[in-house]
Amino acid sequence: MAGLAESGSNPDVDLLYDINGLAKDAPHWFDRIMEFVGEYGLLLGMVLLVLWCWWTVRRRGDDSAASSVAALVWAPLAAGIAVLVNVPIRGFVERPRPFVDHQGLDVLVSGKTDYSFVSDHATLTMAMGVALFVANRRFGLLGIGLALLEGFCRVYMGVHYPTDVVGGFALGTAVALLLSPLAMALLTPVMKAVERSPRAGLLIRARGTGRTGHDALIPGSRTERSEERDLAA
Repeated sequence: MAGLAESGSNPDVDLLYDINGLAKDAPHWFDRIMEFVGEYGLLLGMVLLVLWCWWTVRRRGDDSAASSVAALVWAPLAAGIAVLVNVPIRGFVERPRPFVDHQGLDVLVSGKTDYSFVSDHATLTMAMGVALFVANRRFGLLGIGLALLEGFCRVYMGVHYPTDVVGGFALGTAVALLLSPLAMALLTPVMKAVERSPRAGLLIRARGTGRTGHDALIPGSRTERSEERDLAA
């Protein structure tokens, strides 16, 4: 490939041309799909995955529901914090987009004028995926898989170097894991307070899956009396 000859011995650029070269060989309709998926679709998919996990935790309604929901709340917060941390990193590194310095790339998304390192999309999705893994391993593995696919899409689209994506993965993972203990210490009491609310508690447990609201706190309440009858029986 001509791109490989231009790239010299830089493996980062070599891999960029190899992956982006797939876009040149793909049908136009497939590139349009990849453009949507890489720019918006996987971010939306990650949000839906977090909501799906929340719905599962809420319906199960076990004793750890409040802490599980706290971990799910941390997922988008971790993503937001990671992107904020990336702002000074981008300004310090000032790496141009790959299509600025390298000819012959098939750039699927136009109008990208900001710096390249590190990838916001890779940072966002990996932070959410890792934070989701803290809450639920099964859903977290799916989330990390979506993040890896997002990284591939950013290189395929010609808007990031592979190292931009790897840097985003590292940043998102670091923020999600290192700040998780502090986030859980702050969010878990809040979610437990919400759980005790008669109405807002339904955000933590579905009706009938656990004792929420005033019935969970007042001795002799209808819930407690029904449990006593069940034990007597």
